[in-house]
Order: sequence, then C-alpha cells, then structure tokens
Amino acid sequence: MVKVAIQGGRASFHEIAARNYFKDDVEMLECGSFPILCEALKKEDADYAVMAIENSIAGSILPNYALLQKFDFLIIGEIYLRIEQNLMAFPGVTIDKIEKARSHYMALLQCQDFLQKHPHIKVEEYHDTADSARDIRLKEEKNVAAIAGRYAAELYNLDILAESIETEKRNYTRFLILSRDKRYKTENKNKATISFHLPNRVGALAEVLRVIVENNINLTKIQSLPIIGRPNEYTFYVDCEFFNYEDFKKSIEIKHIVENLRILGEYRKGETIHDYSKSRQA
Repeated sequence: MVKVAIQGGRASFHEIAARNYFKDDVEMLECGSFPILCEALKKEDADYAVMAIENSIAGSILPNYALLQKFDFLIIGEIYLRIEQNLMAFPGVTIDKIEKARSHYMALLQCQDFLQKHPHIKVEEYHDTADSARDIRLKEEKNVAAIAGRYAAELYNLDILAESIETEKRNYTRFLILSRDKRYKTENKNKATISFHLPNRVGALAEVLRVIVENNINLTKIQSLPIIGRPNEYTFYVDCEFFNYEDFKKSIEIKHIVENLRILGEYRKGETIHDYSKSRQA
C-alpha cells in the first residue's frame, strides 16, 4: 500500500486528489500544514506527497514554490480537481444564525463574492477546509459555518446552507505529486517544470523565452519569486508542455543565460477530475 502525505484531513481536497491520482489502496498521512507535509516526505514518513500549487480563482500558492526549492523534491505528476465550495453548519442551524465562516484561506478567496453578500458573516482562516467542518461537528458549534466540499458535509453530517458558493464556477485547483527519489522515471512524459535565476539586465527573460519557444515548447505558466537578499532579482518557475522530449532538452540549453537552472520534474500532463464522488472512499 502506498503512503501519501496530504495537507489536511479526511474529506479534504488533497485526500480526493490523492485517491484519484494513485487509484490503488492508499494510506493517508494527514499533515497540518505544507511545511509539515514536506518534512514528513523528507523523513520518509510517506512515500509520496500531494501538494496544491495553484487555483484558477485565487492564483498561485507562492509559499509552496519556496518549499519546492527548499526541499528539492521531484515533481512526478499532477492532477486537477474541479472545486465546489459549500457553506455548511451544524444540523438545524440557519444562515441568519451564522456569525462566522471558517475555512482555509484559499477557499475564502474563492468565495469572496458570496461572503460580501452576507456581511453579517465574519471570516476566520483555518488550516484546512474539511477540518473546519469536522471541528464544527466535534464542538457542536451553532454559530459557526465551514466552507468545504460536499464530501465533508456528508462525512461529518452537517447541513449545507448554500451550495457552490465559489465566485467562478470553473474553479480548478492543480495539485503536484512529489517524490523524494530523484531517480524516479515517468513514462511518456510531455510536461516539465524548470526553475532558474535571471541576472538583472534588460532583455534577459525575453532571451530565455525565445530559446524555449523556438524549440516548439508550449509555455503554460511563468511564476516569479524575489530572491531574498538580492534586490530586483527573481527566481522564475516555468511549466512547459511538449510533444517531443528531444525538443524539450534543446529548449533548456540556456545555462549561458541563466543561473541555477534546475529541472524540478518531468511528468505526464495531469488529467482534470470533474466528478470524484466514486473515489471518496477511505
């Protein structure tokens, strides 16, 4: 049985992503935060880890890019989940009695329009969507609601007060599959993530992108993070899709332009899961 570290607990979107990706029997190692998740994988408490990296509404989870650099894990895959957020509460409680909505900060960002329409509901950040639902049940809180997936409401026997409250219904989260084994090989790979530092000079980024694009590579994402202690200099993270692996190898012949070029992972482009009701079995 494969042991997978996830952020959050049962009924979390990380659990659903893990079960959809690995498909076989999976044992979950529940972690309270992303740094704890990474430490668990590093210490061999788990075989793999699943880590959210971006959401189509709330954007990139920037601290997780820093964790990729710090722990030097290998990206071996990815999966996308359609995310539906719901407002749920202790049975019998109505929405007018709710004083506070509790959830992960990314979920709160995804539901801003709904929350603005209910100004009497204050927001409280929590470490996980599903755990916010669990704790309402355990503590029998009558004035607090959770924002989480439908599976959490079913698991913890909560009433859904408002369905699908995310601002944009085309709401997807991308999850990375991480391994500490740098020798892991993925078959039929057609996507890669690289990172590099750029010198602070005019045209440096344009020069890099030109080399990549000239080799028939599709750039699907570029993310920059400041380099601590080096003002006006950045680490760039680039996702590349390709049909021919040799084209990708040619495209990263950019060592003369960049500093600290790293291949963070070569893997298969992930599938998008819209309906995961059949995979929510513990």
